[in-house]
Amino acid sequence: MRILGIDPGLARVGYGLVITEPMIHAQDYGVITTPSHQALAQRLVMLYGDVQTLLAQCQPDQVVIEKLFFYRMANTIIVAQARGVILLCLGQWGGPVIEYSPPQIKQALTGHGRATKLEMQAAVQRELGFEKLPQPDDAADGLALALTGWFFRHNSEL
Repeated sequence: MRILGIDPGLARVGYGLVITEPMIHAQDYGVITTPSHQALAQRLVMLYGDVQTLLAQCQPDQVVIEKLFFYRMANTIIVAQARGVILLCLGQWGGPVIEYSPPQIKQALTGHGRATKLEMQAAVQRELGFEKLPQPDDAADGLALALTGWFFRHNSEL
């Protein structure tokens, strides 16, 4: 099974692809970026094209995306717009999409819903057998989402 995790954002979208056979391992991970000097509409168009390309390259069986979580209102609105574009891409792709909130992902990987970024990176490192902490943290978040999808693949409710 190929599970793609997507951590939505406008400036940086983290992603991680895990393969579950014969044992779980990371196939690919990284970030999609959009230039801050571009207008919002142009950045969303770029994001749309890049996510379409990512889906075509990864050929996932399932995608796991982070649910919108409210931090600061201005940032939340921008992330919501980017997340909407990503969800449009996923809807056009047509495969199964599972959503988890940040506390659910943290609970799945560390055993508690208030884990720090460093604790999450360490959990991803441990689960995937990396020698170093996965970087950047947005990519580690994408891998954490994919791992959460694997851990709870038979249960869409945490």
